[in-house]
Amino acid sequence: MKTLMKLVSLGMVAGTVFFRTDAAADEGMWLFNDPPRKLLKDKHGFEPTDAWLEHVQKSSVRFNSGGSGSFVSEDGLVMSNHHVGADALQKFGDKDHNYLRDGFHARSRAEEKRCLDLELNVLMSIEDVTSRVNAAVKPVMAPEQAFVARRAVTAEIEKESLDKTGLRSDVVTLYQGGQYHLYRFKKYTDVRLVFAPEQQIAFFGGDPDNFEYPRFDLDICFFRAYENGQPAKVQHYLPWSKAGAADNELVFVSGHPGRTSRLYTVAELEYLRDYRLPYALQRLQSLEVLLTAYSARSEENARRAKDELFGAQNSRKAYVGELAGILDPGLMVRKKAAEQKLRDGAGRDAKLKETLPAWDRIAQAQKIVAEHARIYNLLEAGHAFNSELFHIGRTLLRAAAERPKPNAERLREFGEAGRESLEFQLFSEQPIYDDFEQLKLADSLTWMAGQVGSGHELVQKILAGKSPRQRAAELVQGTKLKSVAVRKQFYDGGQKAVDAAKDPMVELARLIDGEARAVRKIIETQTETKQQAHAQIAKARFAIEGTGSYPDATFTLRLAFGVVKGYEENGRQIPFQTTLAGLYERAAEQKNKPPFDLPPRWIKRKAKLDLNMPFNFVSTADIIGGNSGSPVINKNAELVGIIFDGNIQSLVLDVSYTEEQARAVAVHSRGIVEALRKVYDAASLANELTGQRKPARK
Repeated sequence: MKTLMKLVSLGMVAGTVFFRTDAAADEGMWLFNDPPRKLLKDKHGFEPTDAWLEHVQKSSVRFNSGGSGSFVSEDGLVMSNHHVGADALQKFGDKDHNYLRDGFHARSRAEEKRCLDLELNVLMSIEDVTSRVNAAVKPVMAPEQAFVARRAVTAEIEKESLDKTGLRSDVVTLYQGGQYHLYRFKKYTDVRLVFAPEQQIAFFGGDPDNFEYPRFDLDICFFRAYENGQPAKVQHYLPWSKAGAADNELVFVSGHPGRTSRLYTVAELEYLRDYRLPYALQRLQSLEVLLTAYSARSEENARRAKDELFGAQNSRKAYVGELAGILDPGLMVRKKAAEQKLRDGAGRDAKLKETLPAWDRIAQAQKIVAEHARIYNLLEAGHAFNSELFHIGRTLLRAAAERPKPNAERLREFGEAGRESLEFQLFSEQPIYDDFEQLKLADSLTWMAGQVGSGHELVQKILAGKSPRQRAAELVQGTKLKSVAVRKQFYDGGQKAVDAAKDPMVELARLIDGEARAVRKIIETQTETKQQAHAQIAKARFAIEGTGSYPDATFTLRLAFGVVKGYEENGRQIPFQTTLAGLYERAAEQKNKPPFDLPPRWIKRKAKLDLNMPFNFVSTADIIGGNSGSPVINKNAELVGIIFDGNIQSLVLDVSYTEEQARAVAVHSRGIVEALRKVYDAASLANELTGQRKPARK
């Protein structure tokens, strides 16, 4: 689920809108500063206190690489999914140990392995800054001017907060301009790997079972946050539940859902259906073929491509499900009816009549976005340049131009509030492989030519009279940007150093930078137009339907709830949980052939296991991509599981919630401890989780 976020670009996103919940459904990705207290009390007889909410909020962790997690001990131990941690595992690049394939277990603190560029964020506070942001944008401003003013005040607020608190500070747009909240995060950049199982058990069943249920996955990974060279001492962490999740139990999910589009206007949904999703699927299918062929050539190639191939397969399947949901005629009929009802209601109220043109403005803005999205995606989103080295080169080029500007005038990613995070990523020592870079870059250059035509002026300029393979080889072999020391030299030297470098990747970025910036400006201006229109629609919705709503997902912390519950499929009752016995039965019925083969240690340790132990389970909690790694907790804020997927029926949740069959899939807390103790001999880690810990070995 995590990887969905990496493949969504600004030009392909339609906008965020309000969603009004139905009290009969376990629905909602709720703000921690505006939780559904009445809904929970009326339906489930539970009302979270302020102390409960603060504790869960500060126990929750965001992985900046995409995904969620939680603190699970006072010594900074963090649990997430294996597929969330895979990015960090992949970057170790150790020729003597395949971390993805073989797993890892640090049996002492000294063996915990520092990740190269993993940043963890913990939300410490939320402040409503709506009035200040809105005051900076005057009604007489044209959309282009309004965007500049909004960006300036946002940068100002973030910089003031950073200077005052020392915390990472991000202004988050909610309700597409209805509200603006300042989120302050504590950052951890010294993060060390503690434990990871073999990928084969973490992703048992592979692509055939992905987004399916029943499931049998140990999709977990443990890290430890450090401060000043010592394990972080955290006040808020989630205690381990001895009982774990039970049938019909109320549970909560605290995580960072990436993006939803449940109440897009009809025009935005049509764009999603007719352009964004088909384009994304074409790109993913092409990339999947490329990575599969590369992986088949050698074991080392398979190791290098493993995480990216999983991402392509995962996202492809998710987008197919989302598109299928939007193609359902009934959904569009309901959407059109709901939109017309709201417009009619606004038309009957003299105070709301000014809202009526808002839908047309969004439709017109979306039309302009559609006209420019292809070039935007190729140039600004970088789909024509699938190369880590290219993105490093462009960051260096733009940093040289942006950093001398006043903070309020910079492209947002170069603002002072995010400078430390940008530099942390830019100077990562992650391994970069020439052959893999050349392969991906050549393929994306070919993709570009296929999208706009080989005779297009842009294609001719970028290829410079060479084939995609020749051009990619020239660029990758000629650049010096694999060296972190060189990157620092260019970054610190500013414009003069970057201009004098004549590095081919920097020069490629320079070659298209003017056009990329121009199309970015068009998209940003239309986004501002839509944002203002959505703010008017939101005002009308509040007036007509009331305020019991939550904003669409923004990869910021949200609270969801639901019940542990099975479902019916094709006349068959699907139970709420699977067991370890089911794992071995699934492997046997598939004759233990990939991707249903068990790791050797699981075969050897079968007799030691309690095969009746719960392994995976499902609930009606409202989740999407980005929720991977989210803790599942009970009313006592005890951890009963960890989200790792949704079933196939849940793939429509990006646009429409349903709980009839859609389910969130999680690893059961009891199954985790059983595996740690009896398969991995990780008693010390299990004791730390369950509060039976002895003093840690140094």
